[in-house]
Amino acid sequence: MQKVMDTGKIRHAIETYGLDQILTAGTMAHIELFRFGRHEHLCKAEEQLDYLLFLIEGKAKVYMPQKNGKALLLQFYKPLKVIGDIEFMTMDHANSNIQAIEETYCLAVPMEVIRKCQLDDPAFLRYMCASLGDKLFRLSKYSSQNLLYPLENRVASYILAHEESGCAGSMHSMTEVAELLGTSYRHLLRTFTNLCKQGAIVKMRDRFEILDKGLLQELARDLYE
Repeated sequence: MQKVMDTGKIRHAIETYGLDQILTAGTMAHIELFRFGRHEHLCKAEEQLDYLLFLIEGKAKVYMPQKNGKALLLQFYKPLKVIGDIEFMTMDHANSNIQAIEETYCLAVPMEVIRKCQLDDPAFLRYMCASLGDKLFRLSKYSSQNLLYPLENRVASYILAHEESGCAGSMHSMTEVAELLGTSYRHLLRTFTNLCKQGAIVKMRDRFEILDKGLLQELARDLYE
């Protein structure tokens, strides 16, 4: 994480997303701009979240660590997403990992400032409730999809999410990808082979290229969006 001095980007984000309609002047005075590099974590499960973050640029993946040491992909975050709304309400530690998959920028406000300036503000609390409601709906949706949709659909969605971030050509460890998608390493390899046979992608060692984006989009069905 790197603090960035760019008042123009901060002001533009505030105006674009109407954050001045839900944040008090006291809160606005403490806004900072954070930059997260590719693969850098915005937060990790069980760690204290010191800032409420508004993702204003970039993309990140959300995945949940399990007690058996594995992790499960939940969704991808695009602007505008609030990170820390649950922790703001529960005053608890983060409950998931959120990792940038491309250069990502967030507006950040210290939690202590948010709790001091916004805890009794109706407009802000309505905004937090809407954010939490959206996350609850999406969590139910993605949990069902992870159970009911074939791996081929989930892999297609995963590939497209990374392709949009400019890094579709290089997969991380296939073991890690299999873990995130809740499948076995062998099943994942078979799925990639099937996508190659359909002409959707071509795989070369640890890299691949998309040949038919339309086919992938048809298969993906925006599962993790």
